[in-house]
Amino acid sequence: MKIDLTGTTAGEINKALVRGRRAIGTPAVGMVLTLVIVTDEENAYDALKASNDASREHPSRTLVVIKRVSRSPRDRTSSRLDAEVRVGADAGTGETVVLRLYGEVSDHADSVVLPLLLPDAPVVVWWPVNAPLDPAKDPLGALAQRRVTDTYAAEQPVRELSARAETYTPGDTDLSWTRITPWRSMLAAALDQVVCEVRAVEVEGEEFNPSCELLAMWLADRLDVPVKRSLSSGPGLTAVRMDTSSGPIVLDRADGSLATLAIDGQPARAVALKRRDTAELIAEELRRLDPDDTYASALRYGVERLNTVPQPASGEPVAVPEPVEEAAKAPAKKAAAKKAPAKKAAAK
Repeated sequence: MKIDLTGTTAGEINKALVRGRRAIGTPAVGMVLTLVIVTDEENAYDALKASNDASREHPSRTLVVIKRVSRSPRDRTSSRLDAEVRVGADAGTGETVVLRLYGEVSDHADSVVLPLLLPDAPVVVWWPVNAPLDPAKDPLGALAQRRVTDTYAAEQPVRELSARAETYTPGDTDLSWTRITPWRSMLAAALDQVVCEVRAVEVEGEEFNPSCELLAMWLADRLDVPVKRSLSSGPGLTAVRMDTSSGPIVLDRADGSLATLAIDGQPARAVALKRRDTAELIAEELRRLDPDDTYASALRYGVERLNTVPQPASGEPVAVPEPVEEAAKAPAKKAAAKKAPAKKAAAK
């Protein structure tokens, strides 16, 4: 069921929600949170579709805030609020209100959203694109316990990670971090299978992919070893190679769907590691509303510290161990070097 309201108010929207619930025979409110999506007209459809799919797991009231650009000076001085109220099958398992803000009211979106929040329920704000530099200080972000951004949608994703580290506030998170959850789980499980010391790590993935940088920072932060960031044609993350005291550990995903886990001394095994869509990512983020300390620690490690040599307390430089592939080629190189003098002597 859809109800269109033109030139409306927050009070009229609340009345329309009550009428809609009664019309479909569900007067009770059974939603667990309010999800506020701040986006533009171009990306509203995809964001709304993802939130509707996620509502099967997390029934919620979804408020989509779209700030419309006024073309003329007269339009910029006038204010108007249009709303589209969706309940029932048109809104997944919750309620959806699409808010279009015109003129000066666009600068006060928080005053429009505040009366529409579910009472005594947590609030999550999600910016699919054009996230503010400091989400916690944004008027809408200040209403939420959880603030979700996506650095992958930024023009300069790697620089955006540095900005996120400087302004991090407990409750902030990023879908680029959510994308690497299966990778982190698989790598942690692989290290649990062997008793070893990790000496160096190489993370391979496409350029300008913040998920690759976050995974590299997480490994460097947790393992306290040098991490090399190398490039590939993608898609996304393609491989992680760990040089350990018991042999190489390699998690390789060349096609974006099926990966191969190879541990020295064990047969290689295929593992499902598909690239997840936005609905799965936002559903994962809605499962937890407490601060993600692991994300904060990895983010604060810093992109600029990747591919660097650690310095010990003595001040003497430490040689960075060779990457896994180079270490595997080393014995063959040494054998070839030994044969070279013998060939020269025979030639003489």
